[in-house]
Amino acid sequence: MDDANRATLEAVPDAERYRFHPLLSPEELQEDEVFVPELLDRARAILDSFDGGVDAIVGYWDFPVSTMIPILAEQYGTRSTSLESVVKCEHKYWSRLEQQKAIEEIPRFGRVNLEADEPEPPEGVRFPMWVKPALAYSSELAYGVADLAEFREAVARIREGVSRVGKPFEYILDRVEVPEEMAGVGGMVCLAEERLTGLQVATEGYAHQGEVTVYGVLDSVNYPDSSSFLRHQYPSRLPQPVQDRLAEVSKRVIRQIGMDAATFSIEFFYDPGKDEIKLLEINPRHSQSHAELFHFVDGVPNHHCMLSLAFGRDPHLPHRAGPYRCAAKWYHRWFTDGVAERVPSREEIAKVEEEIPGVVVDVVPHQGQPLHDLSQQDSYSYELAHVFTAGEDDDELRAKYDRAIAALGLHGAPPGSDAPGDRRA
Repeated sequence: MDDANRATLEAVPDAERYRFHPLLSPEELQEDEVFVPELLDRARAILDSFDGGVDAIVGYWDFPVSTMIPILAEQYGTRSTSLESVVKCEHKYWSRLEQQKAIEEIPRFGRVNLEADEPEPPEGVRFPMWVKPALAYSSELAYGVADLAEFREAVARIREGVSRVGKPFEYILDRVEVPEEMAGVGGMVCLAEERLTGLQVATEGYAHQGEVTVYGVLDSVNYPDSSSFLRHQYPSRLPQPVQDRLAEVSKRVIRQIGMDAATFSIEFFYDPGKDEIKLLEINPRHSQSHAELFHFVDGVPNHHCMLSLAFGRDPHLPHRAGPYRCAAKWYHRWFTDGVAERVPSREEIAKVEEEIPGVVVDVVPHQGQPLHDLSQQDSYSYELAHVFTAGEDDDELRAKYDRAIAALGLHGAPPGSDAPGDRRA
């Protein structure tokens, strides 16, 4: 639980009824090597030493948080979806096997032999394609490749780094009963799937007592000629019939996965030319990065759904009850390695937020930090800041973002620059 999410949690309806306690820090959970048994022991020690009742254990991060919650919930008697349903989402290869049982809207895919001296693409999967580990953070070690040479270079990089998350994930896999088609696959596996084209879009929803509800559809817009996100925008600008189809596909796969008492976020591509939907991946949690967007537009952060389900209640998320018609989360990125040369102070950030209504700023690096030291970055860029903007239309969202970035003065510098090392944010 970081400061930004604490503030958002405290903005949910009836927040005064809750007392939020941090369990483990982001640094403990997702930096360096992940050792799940040790993390579980630390979490249990904190829960056992707490002098009050533990009414719910919740989280909005991917592995290991997503898989720790059902394990701890079983031990402490709190509500959660099953561990198996979470693993079926987190393990990209197993997830594809489950998806194809319920829907046709998926790309051709297959496993890659990481041990081969000269690895080959899976039979029937054509270039261009994406090569990725079965489990990773924020598209880490995911590579778009156009030919065999690029494919083999990407596989070599994945082979080198797959154990950081794949090895601890095997501890989780050992706790669930895998089907015959997953026997011997394990966590350190690589898959390839054909590149998807079109507009990126995401659905958010929840499963409660066997019913699946989709409460929002968001657009995801990339930087030009890049696979890195420029912004997420809510609500989606796609035609309503397309949004209805996205919701129906989402419901079918969540039922197949077997999730219940849980939120989810599913990423898709929609190709307007072909009028074709393809599912990219299923996340077994709502997106904490979208919380401000729902708060701006619907009047309630999506954290509300997670909390309501943890107490056995249907969330009944309000619709369009917020002060703004639309909202976006922008990613201010640096596309080469370097250092954070100019990082605004907390006072400077607060001034920007005060002077521009409908703006929230979250700076990622600290002053002088090497960008390659940042965790949870994609394979092609580094995030310097997240800027949330809200307004009446697209033009106002962009104008507020441009104004905020100009006022913050945040930028990187090439490696080796004499960036000051004092921490200011």
